[in-house]
Amino acid sequence: MRSAAKSSAAKPRRRATAPKPYHHGDLRRVLIDAALQLVGEGGAEAVSVREAARRAGVSPGAPFRHFPSRDALMQAVAEEAQRRFRAEIEAALAAAPGDPLGRFRCLGLAYLRWAMRNPTHFEIISSRRFFDHDRADAISRDNAELIELTERTLAEAFAAGQLRPADLKQVQIAGRALVYGFARMNIDGHFPRWGVAGPEAERTAEAILDLFIEGIASRP
Repeated sequence: MRSAAKSSAAKPRRRATAPKPYHHGDLRRVLIDAALQLVGEGGAEAVSVREAARRAGVSPGAPFRHFPSRDALMQAVAEEAQRRFRAEIEAALAAAPGDPLGRFRCLGLAYLRWAMRNPTHFEIISSRRFFDHDRADAISRDNAELIELTERTLAEAFAAGQLRPADLKQVQIAGRALVYGFARMNIDGHFPRWGVAGPEAERTAEAILDLFIEGIASRP
């Protein structure tokens, strides 16, 4: 009996443990990444808060603390797409030549390559159909800064005597129309009609950008 009591006393009692709280690290980040993946697979229409939750491995109600609506999730997706778009352009400019027209070429190529490699993401940030742009201050500000960067680069080329046309504003609008229009043609599936196969799109983009620069550059 005594030895049995000792044996019983030697065993520590197990404390009742409370259920562990749910922990997923940065759930907001995980949900945005899941939504970006959905956009890449099926376009903006494929995104729902419920499906993003399923991809993230959480309950359907878990995301609503971060994204109370689909619009809120889509705005976050657009902000991340815009951030990646700008990072691509800034990386290209970091390796660009010193002259303004050379920098404009690098900027335009970075714009076109990112838009063609990420067509569904570009469509989200370039269209007003998928979220409330009026409430997306960060996106509007970032987009305005990129436009201002393009205009400033061409203005510097104009001031350096690198541009032939006398109307700088027309050159700035034409440059914007060129890259945006080409990117939209890719999204809307126009290239096959013009005999441009998928792998040739980037080479064609580079060629038309060079053609545009040749047309606006001053003659030596």
